[in-house]
Amino acid sequence: MIRSEEVGRIVFGCGNIGGLGSDPALRDNGDPRERALTLLDRARELGITRFDTANTYGGGLSERVLGEWLGRQGNGFRARAEIATKVGNPAGCPPGERPLSGRQVALHLDESLRRLRVEQISLYYLHEFDRATPLEETFAAIDAAARAGKIAAFGVSNAMLGDLEAVAELARQAPGVALTHVQNGFNRLETADGAALIAFAQASGLKYVAFSPLAGGLLTGKYRSGAPAAADSRLAAAPDFYAHLLNPETFAAIEGLKRQAQANGWTTSGAALRFVLDYPGVDSLIIAPRSVEQFAAYGIAAA
Repeated sequence: MIRSEEVGRIVFGCGNIGGLGSDPALRDNGDPRERALTLLDRARELGITRFDTANTYGGGLSERVLGEWLGRQGNGFRARAEIATKVGNPAGCPPGERPLSGRQVALHLDESLRRLRVEQISLYYLHEFDRATPLEETFAAIDAAARAGKIAAFGVSNAMLGDLEAVAELARQAPGVALTHVQNGFNRLETADGAALIAFAQASGLKYVAFSPLAGGLLTGKYRSGAPAAADSRLAAAPDFYAHLLNPETFAAIEGLKRQAQANGWTTSGAALRFVLDYPGVDSLIIAPRSVEQFAAYGIAAA
């Protein structure tokens, strides 16, 4: 389903390490250290060299475990690995501070470098837009980080078209820092970016990275309409996050995906990932398997 020459378009997402994303209430639902290290090993075996985390995933544990794992790898692998992390999630901002103020960006960047045990972060994302902070202030901090050699490039995440346009304009005025990526949620059930944002990214020379390509597991086909989610599932842990998708249209789309998968000899998960990879303008997607077996279900072939 995912050919060996396409493995470079696959990013290993570390959002499950130590919790489910950034929410402090979900710290007990994530992958413990040993499981995370095993999954990272398998990702490397399959040829994956791109890794995505955030300063707030697992309260910082995600960066620490990824940094520990990177420290075990040889210099050759470390040199070619792309490490992306993020700043600006409100969960990591102390009371009275602004998530993307110049002060907070500089503080969290240095913390991320220490946790990841790297001298430079390959790709630094603005995790969420901070409406209380002028973009110019945030951009000045990013520009300073690039000039200091602490980041190689930056991107934006959870961006609306207007956000992306504004940041792209600032980047054009300051060529010292490269705006290279936009990372948004995109999958068979959520395709709003396909109307204009992906086209803008393409026209601006930006790479579009899709997170949640399986819609939190809905597109694996393991959930049933009207049936309660398994107690250990993501849907059970964070039901409000996916409530907008729990409707008849979603489950009809999932049944259609299952038929497509069966016709092609694919898994349902693999068909969902194939939809994203084949969508015009999508550069890459983020996977976040919870077990070694899920790599095979995704249809990822060794490079």
